[in-house]
Amino acid sequence: MELNGKLVRYLDNNVEFIGVLKDSDTMVMPLDISNNMNEFIVNYDRFKKLLSVNNPHIPLEDVRLLSPIKTPLQDIICLGINYMEHAEESMRFKKEVFDGKREEAVYFSKRVNECMPPNSTFYISNITNQLDYEVELVVIIGRDCKNVSIDNAKDYIFGYTIGNDISARDLQKKHNQWYIGKSLEGAFPMGPCIVMRDDLSIENLYIKSYVNGELRQNSNTSKMIFNVDYVIAELSSYFTLKAGSIISMGTPSGVGMGFIPPKFLKSGDEVICEIEGIGSIVTNIR
Repeated sequence: MELNGKLVRYLDNNVEFIGVLKDSDTMVMPLDISNNMNEFIVNYDRFKKLLSVNNPHIPLEDVRLLSPIKTPLQDIICLGINYMEHAEESMRFKKEVFDGKREEAVYFSKRVNECMPPNSTFYISNITNQLDYEVELVVIIGRDCKNVSIDNAKDYIFGYTIGNDISARDLQKKHNQWYIGKSLEGAFPMGPCIVMRDDLSIENLYIKSYVNGELRQNSNTSKMIFNVDYVIAELSSYFTLKAGSIISMGTPSGVGMGFIPPKFLKSGDEVICEIEGIGSIVTNIR
């Protein structure tokens, strides 16, 4: 089954819609469905015919893009230190010795009550002094899967988007694990769209982030230690990955904690996360 198109969730005259991008991504065509992207994903076989309906097109500049998925069905599954150079900078920040090996994937979960829009504001609170950014490729599962092989893993993917895994490094250290430091309210901007599976080959895409125009992260998805197919196969060997599940594939080097001295985010900063073939998202820190 082919999955093609770029899906968005957007606000038009204060009403939320789901649509598909048209005309070189300059127009959006609303779909005759509710604004719940999870419902569309889980029931794709029933709703896919809506993609071929010829509804009126609306200029993209006339609407406000929202996160493609508003409320994840479950906690987001994240990969830690899935790029070797990020593993090195992470160990250096923690003053730990790195042996240069990454034999097993590191998984953790991130509580996200609501994904933030692709152009949004994150408000720093007084509970962290070490706020950091992480550009990540995000994978969305399209069908329930259990015990799938690496060779068949792609058949269960719905599409891809961009996430900024905003992290509080001091809280990660304080609690000796990552859940709290990764789960601050509003700490997962996502978007700008979901590129459906067969419209994008993800094996060799540039992945970048900028802070106030300065290029901070500059890598390629080919440098992932554990690729998407491997991760889906491994996770599904332990438990069922449900349709609508979100997997965030880890970040490359160049995060704030990796600099000497560290360059943590402060009020007034602008973070841009960008992945080739998907687009970019902007987060303003206040």
